[in-house]
Amino acid sequence: MAITIKPVTTKKDMKRFICFNYELYKDSPYAVPELYNDVRDTLDPEKNAAYAFCEAQAFIAYKVDKVVGRIVAIINHKANEAWGKKVVRFGWVDFIDDAEVVDALFATVEQWGRERGMNEVQGPLGFTDFDPEGMLIEGFDRMSTMVTIYNYPYYPRHMERMGYEKDADWVEYLLKTPDALPDKHARVARIVRERFGLKVIKYTSHRKLAKERGVAIFELLNEAYSHLYGYSALSMEQIQQYIKNYLPLLDLRLVPIIVDKDDNLVGFGILLPSLAQAFQKAKGFMFPFGWWHLLKALKWNNTETSEMLLVAVKPEYQGKGAVALIFEDIVPVHSKLGFKYSESNPELELNTKIQSQWDYFERENHKRRRAYMKKLQ
Repeated sequence: MAITIKPVTTKKDMKRFICFNYELYKDSPYAVPELYNDVRDTLDPEKNAAYAFCEAQAFIAYKVDKVVGRIVAIINHKANEAWGKKVVRFGWVDFIDDAEVVDALFATVEQWGRERGMNEVQGPLGFTDFDPEGMLIEGFDRMSTMVTIYNYPYYPRHMERMGYEKDADWVEYLLKTPDALPDKHARVARIVRERFGLKVIKYTSHRKLAKERGVAIFELLNEAYSHLYGYSALSMEQIQQYIKNYLPLLDLRLVPIIVDKDDNLVGFGILLPSLAQAFQKAKGFMFPFGWWHLLKALKWNNTETSEMLLVAVKPEYQGKGAVALIFEDIVPVHSKLGFKYSESNPELELNTKIQSQWDYFERENHKRRRAYMKKLQ
């Protein structure tokens, strides 16, 4: 049967686009459904500040009248300028195990990119690093997290069949909460405090955190992450959007802030109770009962696993032990709150500075994901 690819242009189209993911993974015990409103708002030019420097188009694949695949084509002009490339990204990609469907989806993205002067296609990536990225290539029998993509094992096989090649890999670790801070980190934390005058502070008010550190946190991210694969610096409009939407959700006990002797921000860590099981119970929707499952996970920590969302240190302090101060604060809090494990979430395999921090923890490299690349003719 012929495959038809149609652009998403209406609210009804968008509902089909989002709900295809739920239908495809409804029987998977490992997939974590994305929240419907988050996807809808991310793909809405009026609600996502990234559209100030991005253009995008979502597509749906149909076989007769049945949805059998989806994909989004994205051009991030800011990232392309920063990295000196002409790349069209693909993201939010899902498909049944059918070569005809997959070929039609990717041919559409490739042609969309060519028509706009692009000479390379890359992904899965979103508008920025704060969107899910990387196709799972190892760890298909492990629970996904709330910020990562889950996909079936046949996905990477189709990518290779179409001539897509590895562009970058991320690794993910499951870390066991130690009974006490490893001696190496305790020793390094003491040296860092004495040598550089750094210290950890904690906030008890989300409003105060947003007012005093909100902008600085995301500006530090832009500085610390600027050299990482495909990074797109956040604009002030995006920063304000993230402060408004996400800072209020944080458990401030799990947010150590590192400052110097002049109270300047040097680094931070942000962890959250894992929301993976709550997302599964919500099935993508906050109402009528999804909010309750999420609230329980956020407020009462009814999970034995946390997720590391962000860890960042100013470049001049990287490699000097500042991260040890974060561990010194987090490990006892983590244990007190009853967390037995923590998900590292994706780290670039070449980012050895971060991965070396896990050498003194009991850990398992349990997932790997990949960004693919293909030259456009």
